[in-house]
Amino acid sequence: MSPEVQRKLTTILAADAEGYSRVMQADEVRALGILQAARGVFSKFIQRHHGRIANTAGDGLIAEFPSVVEAVQCAIEVQQELSSKRRDPGGALHFRIGIHLGDVMVDGDDLLGEGVNLAARLQTMAEPGGILISQQVYDQVHAKLSVGFDYLGEKRPKNFSEDVPVYGVSHGKGKRKSEEKKHVPPVARSAQTSQSKVQSADRLRESVIRYAGIVGAICAALVIIDLVTGSPFWAHFPGIALVTLLCLYATPLLVRDGFSLMLARGGVVVGGLLLVNLATWSGYLWAMWPVGGILLIEIIRRLGFRKR
Repeated sequence: MSPEVQRKLTTILAADAEGYSRVMQADEVRALGILQAARGVFSKFIQRHHGRIANTAGDGLIAEFPSVVEAVQCAIEVQQELSSKRRDPGGALHFRIGIHLGDVMVDGDDLLGEGVNLAARLQTMAEPGGILISQQVYDQVHAKLSVGFDYLGEKRPKNFSEDVPVYGVSHGKGKRKSEEKKHVPPVARSAQTSQSKVQSADRLRESVIRYAGIVGAICAALVIIDLVTGSPFWAHFPGIALVTLLCLYATPLLVRDGFSLMLARGGVVVGGLLLVNLATWSGYLWAMWPVGGILLIEIIRRLGFRKR
Protein backbone atom coordinates (compact mmCIF):
# COMPACT_ATOMS: atom_id res chain seq x y z
CA MET A 1 0.00 0.00 0.00
CA SER A 2 1.42 3.39 -1.04
CA PRO A 3 2.11 6.11 1.57
CA GLU A 4 -0.67 8.31 0.08
CA VAL A 5 -3.42 5.79 0.93
CA GLN A 6 -5.49 6.88 3.92
CA ARG A 7 -8.41 5.43 5.85
CA LYS A 8 -11.68 7.09 6.77
CA LEU A 9 -15.22 6.32 7.86
CA THR A 10 -17.75 7.21 5.18
CA THR A 11 -21.07 6.22 3.63
CA ILE A 12 -20.70 4.26 0.41
CA LEU A 13 -23.42 4.04 -2.24
CA ALA A 14 -22.98 1.34 -4.89
CA ALA A 15 -25.27 1.27 -7.92
CA ASP A 16 -25.45 -0.94 -10.99
CA ALA A 17 -27.80 -1.15 -13.99
CA GLU A 18 -29.86 -4.32 -14.39
CA GLY A 19 -30.04 -5.81 -17.87
CA TYR A 20 -27.76 -3.23 -19.51
CA SER A 21 -26.01 -5.87 -21.66
CA ARG A 22 -29.37 -7.03 -23.01
CA VAL A 23 -30.33 -3.47 -23.97
CA MET A 24 -26.89 -3.00 -25.57
CA GLN A 25 -27.36 -6.05 -27.75
CA ALA A 26 -30.70 -4.74 -28.97
CA ASP A 27 -29.57 -1.17 -29.71
CA GLU A 28 -26.11 0.07 -28.67
CA VAL A 29 -26.74 3.74 -29.41
CA ARG A 30 -30.02 3.81 -27.51
CA ALA A 31 -28.52 1.87 -24.60
CA LEU A 32 -25.62 4.32 -24.29
CA GLY A 33 -28.01 7.27 -24.35
CA ILE A 34 -30.17 5.75 -21.62
CA LEU A 35 -27.08 5.00 -19.49
CA GLN A 36 -25.77 8.55 -19.89
CA ALA A 37 -29.17 9.94 -18.93
CA ALA A 38 -29.21 7.73 -15.82
CA ARG A 39 -25.71 8.86 -14.90
CA GLY A 40 -26.93 12.43 -15.21
CA VAL A 41 -29.72 11.68 -12.73
CA PHE A 42 -27.24 10.12 -10.28
CA SER A 43 -24.82 13.03 -10.68
CA LYS A 44 -27.55 15.61 -10.07
CA PHE A 45 -28.81 14.04 -6.87
CA ILE A 46 -25.38 13.07 -5.56
CA GLN A 47 -24.26 16.69 -5.84
CA ARG A 48 -27.51 17.91 -4.31
CA HIS A 49 -26.89 15.71 -1.27
CA HIS A 50 -23.24 16.73 -0.90
CA GLY A 51 -21.72 13.48 -2.12
CA ARG A 52 -19.15 12.70 -4.78
CA ILE A 53 -18.79 10.01 -7.43
CA ALA A 54 -15.65 7.97 -6.74
CA ASN A 55 -15.87 5.47 -9.60
CA THR A 56 -18.01 4.91 -12.71
CA ALA A 57 -16.70 1.59 -14.00
CA GLY A 58 -18.95 -0.01 -16.63
CA ASP A 59 -22.66 0.57 -16.10
CA GLY A 60 -22.32 1.10 -12.33
CA LEU A 61 -20.88 3.67 -9.97
CA ILE A 62 -19.53 4.11 -6.46
CA ALA A 63 -20.28 7.31 -4.56
CA GLU A 64 -19.54 8.49 -1.03
CA PHE A 65 -21.36 10.83 1.33
CA PRO A 66 -20.33 12.50 4.58
CA SER A 67 -23.91 12.03 5.83
CA VAL A 68 -25.69 8.66 6.04
CA VAL A 69 -29.10 10.35 5.90
CA GLU A 70 -28.14 12.28 2.75
CA ALA A 71 -26.92 9.08 1.09
CA VAL A 72 -30.19 7.21 1.66
CA GLN A 73 -32.28 10.25 0.68
CA CYS A 74 -30.23 10.56 -2.50
CA ALA A 75 -30.84 6.90 -3.37
CA ILE A 76 -34.59 7.31 -2.80
CA GLU A 77 -34.81 10.39 -5.03
CA VAL A 78 -32.70 8.74 -7.75
CA GLN A 79 -34.97 5.69 -7.85
CA GLN A 80 -38.07 7.87 -7.94
CA GLU A 81 -36.65 9.96 -10.78
CA LEU A 82 -35.62 6.89 -12.78
CA SER A 83 -39.03 5.33 -12.17
CA SER A 84 -40.76 8.38 -13.66
CA LYS A 85 -38.41 8.34 -16.66
CA ARG A 86 -39.24 4.70 -17.39
CA ARG A 87 -42.75 5.86 -18.23
CA ASP A 88 -41.38 8.16 -20.95
CA PRO A 89 -40.87 6.93 -24.55
CA GLY A 90 -37.09 7.00 -24.13
CA GLY A 91 -37.29 4.75 -21.10
CA ALA A 92 -34.72 4.28 -18.35
CA LEU A 93 -32.70 1.45 -16.87
CA HIS A 94 -33.50 -0.30 -13.60
CA PHE A 95 -30.74 0.25 -11.06
CA ARG A 96 -29.95 -1.73 -7.94
CA ILE A 97 -28.51 0.29 -5.05
CA GLY A 98 -26.66 -0.81 -1.91
CA ILE A 99 -25.58 1.51 0.92
CA HIS A 100 -23.16 0.84 3.77
CA LEU A 101 -21.46 2.93 6.44
CA GLY A 102 -17.95 1.63 6.99
CA ASP A 103 -14.22 2.09 6.99
CA VAL A 104 -12.59 2.51 3.56
CA MET A 105 -9.18 3.16 2.09
CA VAL A 106 -8.74 6.24 -0.07
CA ASP A 107 -6.26 5.96 -2.93
CA GLY A 108 -6.43 9.21 -4.87
CA ASP A 109 -10.09 9.51 -5.90
CA ASP A 110 -10.76 5.78 -5.51
CA LEU A 111 -12.38 4.08 -2.51
CA LEU A 112 -11.21 0.58 -1.61
CA GLY A 113 -11.69 -1.96 1.16
CA GLU A 114 -14.33 -4.11 2.81
CA GLY A 115 -16.70 -1.16 3.31
CA VAL A 116 -16.92 -0.69 -0.45
CA ASN A 117 -17.20 -4.42 -1.05
CA LEU A 118 -20.17 -4.76 1.32
CA ALA A 119 -22.02 -1.87 -0.34
CA ALA A 120 -21.42 -3.54 -3.70
CA ARG A 121 -22.67 -6.91 -2.41
CA LEU A 122 -25.81 -5.30 -1.01
CA GLN A 123 -26.38 -3.78 -4.44
CA THR A 124 -26.19 -7.19 -6.13
CA MET A 125 -28.77 -8.59 -3.67
CA ALA A 126 -31.27 -5.76 -4.29
CA GLU A 127 -34.23 -6.07 -6.61
CA PRO A 128 -34.14 -3.96 -9.80
CA GLY A 129 -35.24 -0.50 -8.72
CA GLY A 130 -34.63 -1.40 -5.06
CA ILE A 131 -32.40 -0.13 -2.26
CA LEU A 132 -30.72 -2.33 0.37
CA ILE A 133 -28.90 -0.94 3.40
CA SER A 134 -26.72 -2.44 6.11
CA GLN A 135 -27.41 -2.50 9.86
CA GLN A 136 -24.99 0.41 10.35
CA VAL A 137 -26.97 2.55 7.92
CA TYR A 138 -30.34 1.51 9.36
CA ASP A 139 -29.25 2.47 12.89
CA GLN A 140 -28.51 6.01 11.69
CA VAL A 141 -31.52 6.71 9.46
CA HIS A 142 -34.60 4.73 10.57
CA ALA A 143 -35.76 7.48 12.94
CA LYS A 144 -34.83 10.36 10.62
CA LEU A 145 -36.54 9.53 7.31
CA SER A 146 -40.27 9.28 6.59
CA VAL A 147 -39.97 6.02 4.66
CA GLY A 148 -40.49 2.37 5.49
CA PHE A 149 -37.76 -0.13 6.29
CA ASP A 150 -38.25 -3.89 5.89
CA TYR A 151 -35.94 -6.20 7.84
CA LEU A 152 -34.98 -8.94 5.38
CA GLY A 153 -33.01 -11.10 7.81
CA GLU A 154 -29.33 -11.98 7.97
CA LYS A 155 -27.76 -12.79 4.61
CA ARG A 156 -24.31 -14.00 3.59
CA PRO A 157 -22.78 -11.69 0.95
CA LYS A 158 -20.55 -13.36 -1.61
CA ASN A 159 -16.96 -13.84 -0.38
CA PHE A 160 -17.90 -12.76 3.18
CA SER A 161 -17.31 -15.13 6.10
CA GLU A 162 -20.26 -13.96 8.22
CA ASP A 163 -23.94 -13.13 7.76
CA VAL A 164 -24.99 -9.48 7.91
CA PRO A 165 -28.41 -7.96 8.73
CA VAL A 166 -30.01 -6.49 5.62
CA TYR A 167 -32.83 -3.94 5.31
CA GLY A 168 -34.88 -2.88 2.32
CA VAL A 169 -35.99 0.73 1.86
CA SER A 170 -39.62 1.31 0.86
CA HIS A 171 -39.20 4.46 -1.18
CA GLY A 172 -42.67 4.89 -2.66
CA LYS A 173 -43.99 8.45 -2.85
CA GLY A 174 -46.27 9.55 -0.04
CA LYS A 175 -44.95 6.89 2.35
CA ARG A 176 -45.32 7.79 6.01
CA LYS A 177 -43.71 6.33 9.09
CA SER A 178 -47.11 5.25 10.40
CA GLU A 179 -47.46 2.96 7.35
CA GLU A 180 -44.07 1.33 7.53
CA LYS A 181 -43.71 -2.32 8.42
CA LYS A 182 -42.92 -2.68 12.08
CA HIS A 183 -39.92 -4.82 12.91
CA VAL A 184 -37.17 -5.11 15.48
CA PRO A 185 -33.49 -5.44 14.59
CA PRO A 186 -31.78 -8.60 15.86
CA VAL A 187 -29.79 -6.88 18.57
CA ALA A 188 -32.77 -4.89 19.79
CA ARG A 189 -34.98 -7.97 19.64
CA SER A 190 -32.53 -9.90 21.86
CA ALA A 191 -32.37 -7.03 24.34
CA GLN A 192 -36.15 -6.75 24.45
CA THR A 193 -36.48 -10.50 25.04
CA SER A 194 -34.03 -10.37 27.95
CA GLN A 195 -35.76 -7.35 29.42
CA SER A 196 -39.16 -9.05 29.08
CA LYS A 197 -37.88 -12.13 30.94
CA VAL A 198 -36.54 -9.97 33.77
CA GLN A 199 -39.83 -8.10 34.04
CA SER A 200 -41.80 -11.38 34.09
CA ALA A 201 -39.58 -12.76 36.87
CA ASP A 202 -40.06 -9.56 38.88
CA ARG A 203 -43.84 -9.77 38.52
CA LEU A 204 -43.82 -13.45 39.55
CA ARG A 205 -41.64 -12.67 42.59
CA GLU A 206 -44.04 -9.95 43.70
CA SER A 207 -47.01 -12.31 43.27
CA VAL A 208 -45.32 -15.08 45.27
CA ILE A 209 -44.56 -12.68 48.12
CA ARG A 210 -48.16 -11.44 48.12
CA TYR A 211 -49.60 -14.97 48.01
CA ALA A 212 -47.19 -16.14 50.72
CA GLY A 213 -48.60 -13.46 53.01
CA ILE A 214 -52.16 -14.54 52.21
CA VAL A 215 -51.33 -18.24 52.79
CA GLY A 216 -49.66 -17.39 56.09
CA ALA A 217 -52.70 -15.40 57.24
CA ILE A 218 -55.09 -18.21 56.23
CA CYS A 219 -53.00 -20.85 58.02
CA ALA A 220 -52.88 -18.74 61.17
CA ALA A 221 -56.64 -18.27 61.04
CA LEU A 222 -57.18 -22.02 60.59
CA VAL A 223 -54.98 -22.80 63.59
CA ILE A 224 -56.89 -20.30 65.75
CA ILE A 225 -60.25 -21.74 64.64
CA ASP A 226 -58.96 -25.25 65.31
CA LEU A 227 -57.82 -24.30 68.81
CA VAL A 228 -61.02 -22.42 69.64
CA THR A 229 -63.32 -25.24 68.53
CA GLY A 230 -61.35 -27.74 70.60
CA SER A 231 -61.90 -30.49 68.11
CA PRO A 232 -59.11 -32.93 67.06
CA PHE A 233 -56.34 -30.98 65.34
CA TRP A 234 -57.07 -30.68 61.59
CA ALA A 235 -55.61 -27.30 60.56
CA HIS A 236 -52.40 -28.88 59.26
CA PHE A 237 -54.19 -30.59 56.34
CA PRO A 238 -55.43 -27.42 54.55
CA GLY A 239 -52.15 -25.78 55.59
CA ILE A 240 -50.13 -28.49 53.81
CA ALA A 241 -52.34 -28.14 50.70
CA LEU A 242 -51.96 -24.33 50.62
CA VAL A 243 -48.18 -24.44 51.10
CA THR A 244 -47.86 -27.10 48.39
CA LEU A 245 -49.83 -24.94 45.93
CA LEU A 246 -47.70 -21.90 46.83
CA CYS A 247 -44.49 -23.87 46.22
CA LEU A 248 -45.78 -25.10 42.85
CA TYR A 249 -46.49 -21.50 41.88
CA ALA A 250 -43.07 -20.29 43.05
CA THR A 251 -40.85 -22.96 41.44
CA PRO A 252 -40.26 -20.92 38.21
CA LEU A 253 -38.34 -18.41 40.35
CA LEU A 254 -35.76 -21.07 41.21
CA VAL A 255 -35.77 -23.21 38.05
CA ARG A 256 -36.05 -21.90 34.46
CA ASP A 257 -35.32 -24.97 32.33
CA GLY A 258 -38.47 -26.84 31.23
CA PHE A 259 -37.34 -30.33 32.30
CA SER A 260 -35.85 -29.12 35.59
CA LEU A 261 -39.04 -27.19 36.30
CA MET A 262 -41.09 -30.36 35.81
CA LEU A 263 -38.82 -32.28 38.20
CA ALA A 264 -39.01 -29.51 40.79
CA ARG A 265 -42.79 -29.43 40.68
CA GLY A 266 -42.90 -33.22 40.91
CA GLY A 267 -40.70 -33.00 43.99
CA VAL A 268 -43.08 -30.47 45.54
CA VAL A 269 -46.05 -32.81 44.99
CA VAL A 270 -44.13 -35.76 46.45
CA GLY A 271 -43.15 -33.65 49.45
CA GLY A 272 -46.78 -32.64 50.03
CA LEU A 273 -47.93 -36.27 49.92
CA LEU A 274 -45.20 -37.33 52.35
CA LEU A 275 -46.21 -34.56 54.78
CA VAL A 276 -49.83 -35.70 54.67
CA ASN A 277 -48.64 -39.30 55.18
CA LEU A 278 -46.61 -38.27 58.23
CA ALA A 279 -49.51 -36.21 59.62
CA THR A 280 -51.76 -39.27 59.41
CA TRP A 281 -49.06 -41.78 60.30
CA SER A 282 -50.33 -45.18 61.33
CA GLY A 283 -47.24 -47.22 60.60
CA TYR A 284 -47.90 -47.50 56.84
CA LEU A 285 -46.20 -45.44 54.09
CA TRP A 286 -49.16 -45.15 51.73
CA ALA A 287 -47.65 -42.13 49.94
CA MET A 288 -45.45 -44.51 47.93
CA TRP A 289 -48.44 -45.53 45.81
CA PRO A 290 -49.46 -42.09 44.45
CA VAL A 291 -45.77 -41.19 44.13
CA GLY A 292 -45.12 -44.39 42.21
CA GLY A 293 -48.17 -43.72 40.02
CA ILE A 294 -46.88 -40.25 39.17
CA LEU A 295 -43.45 -41.63 38.25
CA LEU A 296 -44.99 -44.41 36.14
CA ILE A 297 -47.17 -41.95 34.21
CA GLU A 298 -44.17 -39.72 33.54
CA ILE A 299 -42.05 -42.67 32.32
CA ILE A 300 -44.81 -43.82 29.95
CA ARG A 301 -45.29 -40.27 28.66
CA ARG A 302 -41.58 -39.85 27.95
CA LEU A 303 -41.29 -43.21 26.22
CA GLY A 304 -44.25 -42.27 24.04
CA PHE A 305 -42.58 -38.99 23.01
CA ARG A 306 -39.37 -40.80 22.11
CA LYS A 307 -41.21 -43.24 19.82
CA ARG A 308 -42.72 -40.30 17.96
